[in-house]
This record gives sequence, C-alpha cells and structure tokens, in this order.
Amino acid sequence: MRILYNILLWIVAVPGLLFFLIKMLLTGKYRHSFLQKLGARQKPLLAGIGPGPRIWIHAVSVGEVTAAQPVVAALKKQRPEVKIIFSTSTETGQGMAQKLVSGADAFIYFPLDISFAVHRMLSLVRPDVFVLVETELWPNFLASCRARGVRVVLANGRISPRSFDRYRRTRFFWKRALADVNEAGMISQVDAERICAIGLAKDKIQVMGNAKYDALASLVSSQLHEDTVRRFGVRPEEKFFVAGSTHPGEEDIVIRVYRALADADPAFKLILAPRHVERAGEVQAALARAGFPDIIRVSEIRAGRRRAAERGILVDVIGELFKVYSLAQIVYCGGSLVPRGGQNILEAAAWGKVIFYGPSMEDFSQEAALLEAAGAGVRISGERELLEGMQRLLAAPEELRVRGENGRAAVRANMGAAGRYAVMIVKHLA
Repeated sequence: MRILYNILLWIVAVPGLLFFLIKMLLTGKYRHSFLQKLGARQKPLLAGIGPGPRIWIHAVSVGEVTAAQPVVAALKKQRPEVKIIFSTSTETGQGMAQKLVSGADAFIYFPLDISFAVHRMLSLVRPDVFVLVETELWPNFLASCRARGVRVVLANGRISPRSFDRYRRTRFFWKRALADVNEAGMISQVDAERICAIGLAKDKIQVMGNAKYDALASLVSSQLHEDTVRRFGVRPEEKFFVAGSTHPGEEDIVIRVYRALADADPAFKLILAPRHVERAGEVQAALARAGFPDIIRVSEIRAGRRRAAERGILVDVIGELFKVYSLAQIVYCGGSLVPRGGQNILEAAAWGKVIFYGPSMEDFSQEAALLEAAGAGVRISGERELLEGMQRLLAAPEELRVRGENGRAAVRANMGAAGRYAVMIVKHLA
C-alpha cells in the first residue's frame, strides 16, 4: 500500500511544489520554510547540540505548540540531559515555538513526507524517540523511524469527528501506518476509542488528559495582563467584547451584537480576531461598512502607533489572542456559528471569562462539556440568543464573575497531563 501512497504522493507533489514555489516568489510566503521542508538548510540549526539522548518533538502549528510547551518543560525537569529538537510544519507555528518553548535545544521544520527529505532529516537529527503532538500521520516518516529503530510516541492525541470519518473510510491503509507507533497517549476515552477503531493496537493506547490545560494555566499571570493593558492603552472605564477566531459569516453577526452592546453602554469596545489573520483587510472593510471606521490594528500598535479613541481593535498578527482575552468583559469564540467544528475555548476560560459559542463545537466537544458544567461555557443557536445571553449576564456582574472563576478553576483542576506524557516519553529512551 505504501507504494501506491508514494505514487499518489508524487502525482500531487509535483504541482504542489510548483504552487508553493510560485507563491513564495510572488508573495514571500513560505520563503522561510520551503527549502527546509525538503531537508535543506537545516544542518546549521542542529550543529550546536551536544551529547545526550535526543527526543524529536513535532507540533504542526500554533495549537499543537501550546500543548507541547508544558510537555517539553516536564521532560527537561525529569531528564535535564535530554536534547530536544522541536519541529513545526507552519511558519506561524515556528515563530510561536521559538517564543514559547524555552526548553528546546534546536528548532527545525518538519520535512515533507517524501522519502529523500525524510531520510535526510532523520540522518541529521538522529533521534532516539520521536514524539508526535496531537495526530498527524505521515506513513513514510513513520516507516523510516521504525527502520532506524526510532521509537514513535503520540502525545496529547486527539481525533476530531471529521478526521475520524476520513481515517475510518481508509482504515486498511492507516492500520499499517499505525503499526509503526509504539505508544499513544490520548486526551480522552473517545479519542482512544477512535484511534483503536482506525487500527492502533489497544495495548498501545492510554488515556492521559489534555496538556493544554497545563500550558494555559501556567501562561496566565497578572504581569501579562498588565502588560497588555499598557500596550493597548486601556482606560479604566473601558469594557471589551472579544470575538476570537472568527470565520467568514460570523463577523457580521459579531458586529451587530457589538453595536447593540455599545448602544446600551458606550464604554464597550470591540476586539475582533479573525481565525486567519490574512483576512484582516476584509474584516476591517466589513467594520467600516457597518459604521465603525475607527479601528486600530495590533500590527500598528506593535509598530508604535498609540491607541486613541478607536472603538475597535483588529487582531491581525499571530500570538496576541490569548493575551487580549485577559481584557474581555465577555467573549464569543468563533468557528461555531458556521460549520467549522469550533475553536479553542480554553484560552479565554483560563483567564476566568464566560465564553459564548454556537452549535458547531464537534472538535472541542469535551472542552465545551467541561465549561458548560462549570457555567462558563454558553452554547447559543444564533445571533439573537448570543445578544440576549450576553445582555443578561452583563446585567448580573457578580454571576458573570463567579461563572468565569468556576471555568478558570475547571481548567486548573485538569492540570497534570504534561507530566504524565513526559513519563510515557522517557520510558522509551534506551
């Protein structure tokens, strides 16, 4: 089956590589990662690593980096002599990793699943253990690890309903790829059952919880909040409605809800963070059409522009959403009023905020259940429920505070998974 996979891979790869090359030349996008993904220009990044056991940890992008950070910290605490090589697939993930993962000894890009790139990178890194954060299966890479005697461990494993449907339809193929995985630590029993149904042997699976709880709880601090207040020029009387990780079809709803909140209380301001920052231009245009031209972008604040009386702040850079949640009076989390499966609601909960979201939360169903039980998660069916639910809670500030604090407590109560993952990983070292 892997022969067929490689034939199909090359059929897709040739036009795909041309697309990335053209995109890089025209826009500059991928210029930092294109050659590295083919195994080039990575050797100097690994040159300074000294002797000791090597663990290669791979986190695809920003979300996986967040989960990996406390696992790296726990590994370094348990085994300080271990050398950690940290890879990402995306440039935004790479930037986040270099800021967040202080325990890594080197940062690289993960290779494309093309044999020559895979072999070159494994020869350069020479890992004893490879750790895959969450779930991204690359058959050539996994097979090469097995051939070289590299132990493969899945940490913070999760399989969304949509991914599960895709994997299940081609189970005959993924069962063979999963045979190269030595052990899998899954977030929940549901995730464990799904990966077992796809083909991983039951005796290789453990349920260990979600390391993101450790990451978010450890990142929350009064200093970070105060720095954000200062950078954004927040005045004492201001209140913020933060809409995070929004998708097309949601911004117009958010803007209308904000208008109603601001009409009732002019102290309310809007912070809007589209899920994909490259959409910032179209989101700003939507705000202007709705009568809110007075918008400042976070990139402008970073460049030195001081915020004045603007009613809106547009988050157009990666790495700021978690911080701005600390400013929120109330939160809407996107990808949920459109059929996108939801986005990460734990970030706002870690700051003690009540989060509203729509019915499409398939990818974050367990997190939603946890926060709903604590009263900090509010599921709504549409625009009217969103506005009325927010108005009701804003009229009851003590209830809003208590429910938010209950959500924060629920996040903290679920800490500890990172240490368990570190123990699992360490036992695979020779």
